[in-house]
Amino acid sequence: MNFVTRQTACGKLFGLETERCLEFRGIRYATAERFAYPKRVTHWDGEYDATEFRACCYQQRAFYDDAVVNPFYHKEFRKGLTFSYDEDCLFLNIWTPKQAQNCPVLLYIHGGSFTGGSGNEGQISGARFAEKGVILVSVNYRLGPFGFCSHPDVRGENGACGNQGLFDQTEAVLWVKENIAAFGGDPERITLMGQSAGAMSVDIHLSNPLCRDAFSAAVMMSGAGMQRLFGKPLTPEKTKPFWEKVMENASAATMDDLRHTDAKTLYDAWLTAYRSMKLGMFYTVPVYDGVLLKSDAFNLQAIADIPQIIGVTADDMAPLVLERLAKKWAAYAEKNHSSKCYVYNFTRPLPGDAKGAWHSCDLLYAFSTLDFNWRPFEPIDRAISEQLSDALCAFAKTRDPNCGAIPVWTPSADWPLRFCETTRPMRWDTAGNVRKTLSGMWMP
Repeated sequence: MNFVTRQTACGKLFGLETERCLEFRGIRYATAERFAYPKRVTHWDGEYDATEFRACCYQQRAFYDDAVVNPFYHKEFRKGLTFSYDEDCLFLNIWTPKQAQNCPVLLYIHGGSFTGGSGNEGQISGARFAEKGVILVSVNYRLGPFGFCSHPDVRGENGACGNQGLFDQTEAVLWVKENIAAFGGDPERITLMGQSAGAMSVDIHLSNPLCRDAFSAAVMMSGAGMQRLFGKPLTPEKTKPFWEKVMENASAATMDDLRHTDAKTLYDAWLTAYRSMKLGMFYTVPVYDGVLLKSDAFNLQAIADIPQIIGVTADDMAPLVLERLAKKWAAYAEKNHSSKCYVYNFTRPLPGDAKGAWHSCDLLYAFSTLDFNWRPFEPIDRAISEQLSDALCAFAKTRDPNCGAIPVWTPSADWPLRFCETTRPMRWDTAGNVRKTLSGMWMP
C-alpha cells in the first residue's frame, strides 16, 4: 500500500492507498472528558497519521472475552479482528474513491444497543461504495455509562443532561460537513445512515436542531421510530435512581467521585445495575436531555422532510413491532412530506444455519462484506448484495434508490421492496411476524 496526503481545514494528514480506494483511518473529530460534552477538533499540529484504526469506546468485550459474552455476533462480525478501547474514542474513518471529486457521502453510525460496537467491525467497509463513486464515513462515539450517563448532577454547561454519545455523533456530522470536501466529498450531499441503535440515532438527528441541516437524506436500518413512536425516552430525573445504584456499586459518594473512578470499576458497577434493576436497559439509552432531544420536538410532525430509506429484516427485533413502525412512519411521510420514503424488507435466510434473516444481517450485504463472514454464501447472496449496495449508492447520489440492479421501487408503506432470491415489491408477512414476535423466534 502507498501513502496519500490531504490538506484539510484542520491541517494535513496522510492515509492509505489500497488497490480499491483511499482509506483514512482513525481521524480525531472531537475530544471530551468523562460525562462532559465534546469539543470539535478544528486544528492539529503537524501531519496527522490516519493509517490505523483508533480506539472504540470501552464496552463489555473490552474487559471480557467477546466469544463468551456475545458469541453470536462475535462469530459474525468480529472473529479474528483486534480492537483497542478507551474513553478517548472520538474517531472516524473515511473510504473514498481514488480520484474523488464532489462525491456523495454516506455517514454511518453503528449499532449495538448504545452499549457496544465500533466503526471498523468486519461487516463495515467503504471499499465497494468507493468503487461505485460514493464516500463512506464510519464513526466511533461514547457508549454505555461513558456515553449515556443522565444523572441530573452531570448537567453540562450547555444545559444538557445525558446523551453524550449523541452529542459526539453531532460533532462528527458537523466535522464531516466542514472537512469532507478535502477528501473529494460533496458537503451538500451527506446521507446520514445507521443501523439498530445507529438507526435510532439517525431518527433523533432528524429532529436535532444542532445538525439537522448538515445532512440531506437518511437511511435507517432496523430502528426508525423505536423511541419516537414506541418506547418514549425518559427524563434524567427518572433515571436518577439507576445512576445512584451505579454510584453505590462503585463505592462513589457523588457523581464527581464516579467521574474519577477507573474505567473498569465504572463499567462493572454499571453492568451490575443494568442486570439487576428492572428494565435496566432503558436507563442507558437516549433521554430527553433538554437541548438536543426535547419531548415537544420528538414526534412524527417533527421529522425532517428529506428523502429516507427505512429497512428491516425478516427475523429482526420483534418483527411485528418493526413492521408496524415502518408502516406508520412511511404512511405519515407519504401523506405529509414532499420527499419520498422508501421501505425495504430483507428476507433472504442466510446460509449456514437456521437463524434466517437475523437482526443486522443486511449489513453484510449493504457493505459488500460477505467475504469477511464465515457463512457459505452462494451466487444469489452476492447478487442480492450488489442490489442493496447499488440501491444505496443510487440513493446517495440522486435521493432515489431506483437503479438498473433492482425492480422499480416505489415509496409504499404496504408494499416494501423485498430483498430476497427474487427481489421485488411484496406485502408484509404480518402473520409470520406475529408468530415470530410472540415466540421469540427472532432472537439469534
